[in-house]
Amino acid sequence: MAETTQLIVEPREIDGSRSARRLRRRGLVPGVVYGGDGEPAHFAVDARALRQALAHSGAVLELSVGDGKAEPVVVKDRQRDPVRGHTVHLDLLRVRLDVEIQTTVTLELTGGEESPGVKEGGVLEQITRELTIEALPTAIPDAIRHDVSGLDINDTVTLDAIAAPAGVKLLDDPETTIATVLVPKMPTEEEIEEETALVGEDGEPIEAPEGEEGEAPAEEGGEGAPREGAPSAAGEGGGGGE
Repeated sequence: MAETTQLIVEPREIDGSRSARRLRRRGLVPGVVYGGDGEPAHFAVDARALRQALAHSGAVLELSVGDGKAEPVVVKDRQRDPVRGHTVHLDLLRVRLDVEIQTTVTLELTGGEESPGVKEGGVLEQITRELTIEALPTAIPDAIRHDVSGLDINDTVTLDAIAAPAGVKLLDDPETTIATVLVPKMPTEEEIEEETALVGEDGEPIEAPEGEEGEAPAEEGGEGAPREGAPSAAGEGGGGGE
């Protein structure tokens, strides 16, 4: 059975995107739980507590909203910050532990650096990173892993080569492309000529002629002196910040 971890959250009122931003500034993550026999319930959870719960749980979380009774849930959707990667919103789904559900799990490829194709200079490209599965909540794995250490250049792996864990059914098309080892891309003549033009045949950078692409000579009055009639940074005509 998958490990379960308790997650205690606080109920919250819906008050638009500004409210969600205020929560995030306080170190909280907004979320919602739905499904089962209950009504959707919106909540906020401490970001650190959420990270710890997700790191130490299997697929199933025991969720308590305020003083409510704990109920089993799984992560249905997890929105991340595109730059920092932390969770900014969480959707949870109520489940019954004796009823199979459909969800997605991460596909991890192992042994890529050991494959003959990569050692010969090929590039391993993973096409599919998530798989749709059906399983009991307690049988959902944190990830499905596949060994690609035997791939040669131009080899392709499709879903029918992936072995599903016990109690897990793969639902995607068996012909779905998972990964391939590509022939390394050779630079075109244009790219070679462009690079040679920039650095020269001896490998040394070519300096731009005076007055081209470099800084214009400083005018009388010292380096960086403003041109006649140009506004200074804090002078007349300058744009102000917000």
